[in-house]
Amino acid sequence: MRFEKWQALGNDYIIVEADQLPWELTPPRVKRICAPHFGVGADGILLLSHTDHPETVAELRTFNPDGSEAELSGNGAREAVLYLRRAGWTDENRFTIRTAAGPITPTITSERTCTLEMGRASLTSKDYPGGAEDGRGELEAGGRKWRFQHVSLGNPQLAIAMDEVDELDLLAVGPGLEQHPLFPNRTNVSFYRAARHGAGSRVRARIYERGVGETLASGTGAAGAAVAAFRTGVPSPVTVELDGGELEVEVSPELDVRLTGWAEPVFAGELAPELVRALADA
Repeated sequence: MRFEKWQALGNDYIIVEADQLPWELTPPRVKRICAPHFGVGADGILLLSHTDHPETVAELRTFNPDGSEAELSGNGAREAVLYLRRAGWTDENRFTIRTAAGPITPTITSERTCTLEMGRASLTSKDYPGGAEDGRGELEAGGRKWRFQHVSLGNPQLAIAMDEVDELDLLAVGPGLEQHPLFPNRTNVSFYRAARHGAGSRVRARIYERGVGETLASGTGAAGAAVAAFRTGVPSPVTVELDGGELEVEVSPELDVRLTGWAEPVFAGELAPELVRALADA
C-alpha cells in the first residue's frame, strides 16, 4: 500500500488513494497505521477517492488517530488539495472536493499554499443540540466554569476566550471539555486570546482536537477561534497564531469563512508486506 505523508504547521497526515487499499480502513487499522512506534505515525489519515460527480475532483474522508472519522480538517484538506494537484488528479488551480462536511472549493496560489472556501459557519448545530441561537453558553469541567462560543464548520468547535492561553494545561482541561455531555458527538476545543492589529487582527490559539488531543495546529480550530473573535468585534482578516505557525482566516458579515495557509510533503513510502498482513487480521 503506497502513501504519502504531508504536514501543515506540524499537523501531519498520511494520504492514501482508495484504489491502493487492500482492505477497508477500519478503526483498528487506522489506529495502528497512525501509531508512532508500531505504524507510520501521524495525526490522521486522508483517504482520496475518485467520484462520478462531474464538478468534483475527488471525495475526501478524514480519519483521526483514534480510529474515528472527522467531518473535515482544514489543514488536512489543504494537504489533500495540493496532493491532488501534484499527483495529476486535476490541472486546475480552482476546483471542488467533497467531504463529510459538504463540498469545499480551494484555490491554489502556489506550490505550497492555497485558500479554502470553508462555507458558512453556523452558531447552532446537531452537535450542540441544547444550544442557544447565538451559540454562547457556559459549562463546568475540570473544576471550573468556562464561557464559550459554539461554532459549526461542518464539525463542532468550542471556542473559549481567555488571557492565560499559553499557561493553560491543555492535557488536564481538554478531555473534560471535548467529552462534555452538552456535545453528544464530542467537540474540538480552541482556547484563544484576540487583539487588534492594524486593519485586521491577531489571535493566539491553542487547540485540543477531538480524537487527537493537543495539536500543533488545526485549520478548523483556527477558523472557529477566528469566528468567535469576529463576533466580539475583532475585525477580519484574522491572523491566527498556533504552536505550529500562522493561518489567515477571513470572516464575512454572514460568517462565510476563507482559510489560507501552506502544506508540504514530508515523504512517500509503502507499507511493508508484514504490516499489510498484520492489518488484514486487525
